[in-house]
Amino acid sequence: MKTKRISCESARSICIVKTLERLGHFPSRISEKEAWFLSPLRSETHASFKVSLPLNRWYDFGIGRGGNVIDLVCLVSNCSVIDALSYLSDELPVLSNYGKYEFRERKTKPKNIVLRVKTIEHPLLKKYLISRKISISVAKIYCREIWFECNGRIFFAVGLENHLLGWELRNLYSKSSTSPKSYSYRKKDKQHLVVLEGMFDLLSLAIISPEEVENSDLLILNSLSFIPQVLPLLENYVTISLYLDRDFSGLEATGNLLRSSPKIIDRSSIYTGFKDLNEKLLNTK
Repeated sequence: MKTKRISCESARSICIVKTLERLGHFPSRISEKEAWFLSPLRSETHASFKVSLPLNRWYDFGIGRGGNVIDLVCLVSNCSVIDALSYLSDELPVLSNYGKYEFRERKTKPKNIVLRVKTIEHPLLKKYLISRKISISVAKIYCREIWFECNGRIFFAVGLENHLLGWELRNLYSKSSTSPKSYSYRKKDKQHLVVLEGMFDLLSLAIISPEEVENSDLLILNSLSFIPQVLPLLENYVTISLYLDRDFSGLEATGNLLRSSPKIIDRSSIYTGFKDLNEKLLNTK
């Protein structure tokens, strides 16, 4: 059976706002001409991802990049144009169907409600992990398979629990979380702490440097906005290894943390030329 797919020309008319909602991202504010989102491409606390409704184009001010709906799906899902077209073929509304009712500002953001937590078993989640060069055995140590409801629809994802019992959620098409959102902390009473930015940084390091992960306490920020909250934790360690993204926000945060304590060592040089640990892993034979 062939996968249903539409042309690039037809796909470009598909509503970006509706596509983002399907991916689990909802506008922080919306008017007749534009919608603003927390970026689906990176962690942030103030919406700087803009969608022009008349043009049906997006622009992420944090990375200085924009485009059409195909470009967006490729970046969010880390997939090819062919895979993006297959995803967009699944009856998403075109721009002409985006009525005035949709311009009303949302008073509350739809919440992800956890329905079930289990060991990672779903074949599609295993395929997703393998596509990012994460072994299933490693993923099972740190993550779970989460089934959740959002806006009346049921989804499943790989989940990393945070210290407030919320979950960071990742699958091929979505990067989201449940409330309460916070950092993840795995304390083993070690003198060394490893600080990472996200779930796949942790999973990638567990493959690249398993001994360091096994012999360290682990702090996964899940968002750079939690750095002020975790600073008191850093005081409890003799040495700290830092593995933040090598993008503008990550490098800025790295510089600030290095100036805050001589105990902190920037280890991001091991993936120089790549954005993060997973990108390094994907490009390692």
